[in-house]
Amino acid sequence: MKTICFFLFIPLVLLGQSVSENTAQWFKEKKYAEAAVYLQSHLLKKPQDTTATELLADAYAYQKKWDEAIKIYKELTQQYPNVAQYWYKYGGAMGLKALEVSKIRAFFMINDIKEALHKAATLDAKHIEVRWALVELYIQLPGLIGGSRSKALKFADELEQLSKVDGYLAKGYIYEYDDKPKEAESYYKKAVAVGGSLTCYSKLASFYEKENPTQAIKTIEKASEKLNRNALNYQLGKVSATYNLELNKGEKCLNKYIANYSIEDGVPVEWAYYNLAKIYRHRNNKKQALLLINKAISLNPELEKFKTEKNVILKMED
Repeated sequence: MKTICFFLFIPLVLLGQSVSENTAQWFKEKKYAEAAVYLQSHLLKKPQDTTATELLADAYAYQKKWDEAIKIYKELTQQYPNVAQYWYKYGGAMGLKALEVSKIRAFFMINDIKEALHKAATLDAKHIEVRWALVELYIQLPGLIGGSRSKALKFADELEQLSKVDGYLAKGYIYEYDDKPKEAESYYKKAVAVGGSLTCYSKLASFYEKENPTQAIKTIEKASEKLNRNALNYQLGKVSATYNLELNKGEKCLNKYIANYSIEDGVPVEWAYYNLAKIYRHRNNKKQALLLINKAISLNPELEKFKTEKNVILKMED
């Protein structure tokens, strides 16, 4: 299976129900270990606090501590079997764990994942996130072990009844996965026309990035005219750096992203320095490229992709 985006299973809306302002802030800053420590301490005093219990499982999931998260979500489904959200998170956590274990172990988890997600969908006919999870699951699983394009489309149809934007995005995703670019483009364009959100434009731009990078840049520029979102600066800069296109635009956008960066922008700022380094490599400016890639590495020393780029730069002629 390719990566399944089950992280949709932890909606940030839950942070509004957090047991303290500190918990919400830790989640916002992605300090999940600190949040977990606080929640563990809180639950020693108030073990029946289900909101804190759920948030503790969320904190574990964000740290990819799947076994700890799964155990708590499962306990919540047993205590509250009619709460769809608990089944959704239980199935989602298992799905994410399945991506990190051997194929044989993942195979034996599939039925449990399906059962949990279907239970959530049955309990809540308006649960959008679980229908997204089922679309992804059925389209990515091989047919021999339960994958089904028709079932994926069925849940995409249900999404469309609940939210036309989500339905169009889901169908665009299915057709893109099936290597049917005309159909995918059509649905992504419908999503942009109806929704016009950052997500809609980003999905269309990401689709074009693989099919027609120049069109991807045009799409991002169109989005920027309508949406004042810093994330678009990064997306344009990344396309520019990846495909050696519109380098001046790419440089300008990445510098703007860095200057205005906040954690809400999503992509860590070191990736902007990495893509700027690539732009200067394309320009054969070894000195500046090396300066920028070193900046990226200083912010994330463990990332192999940054080290690989540095080796490429070092091999350039002076």
